[in-house]
Amino acid sequence: MNIIKAIIPYIIIIITVVVIRTYVLTPVIVSGTSMDDTLKNGELLLLKKYDKSYERFDIVVFDYGDSKLVKRIIGLPGETLEYKDGVLYINGEEVEDPFALATKDFKLSDLNIDVIPEGYYFVMGDNRSNSSDSRIIGPISAETINGTTSFSLWPFGPVE
Repeated sequence: MNIIKAIIPYIIIIITVVVIRTYVLTPVIVSGTSMDDTLKNGELLLLKKYDKSYERFDIVVFDYGDSKLVKRIIGLPGETLEYKDGVLYINGEEVEDPFALATKDFKLSDLNIDVIPEGYYFVMGDNRSNSSDSRIIGPISAETINGTTSFSLWPFGPVE
């Protein structure tokens, strides 16, 4: 009986850690250079799994095949999107995007769609010349998004 009393706190700790990691926060490692200079290959991020309110320019981690990709949300459901002459246009309005200058001209019609479908997001890497993103794979489903990140555990500090 004393052994059971001694083990109970450890079982509670293990269950708590598993629940937090499964539903709240989990570490994720950046793989590749598609988010340079914002994020570096091998950087350890803290993923907020509970955050399901995605906004433009949030950095998200999502499932793509057998991989987890890290990209920035550019377009939201129901929007039109175009890059022209280094400028981002959402619904025909110019939107400031610090990475737009490095972006080749692009329109949603290049993907044979007019509007980002409901429940989908248009994502891009910050290293626009070296990123397999929605320009190639199309908009991503909200169901594939694991969460958002705004904090790096290594190197320690906020992610912008």
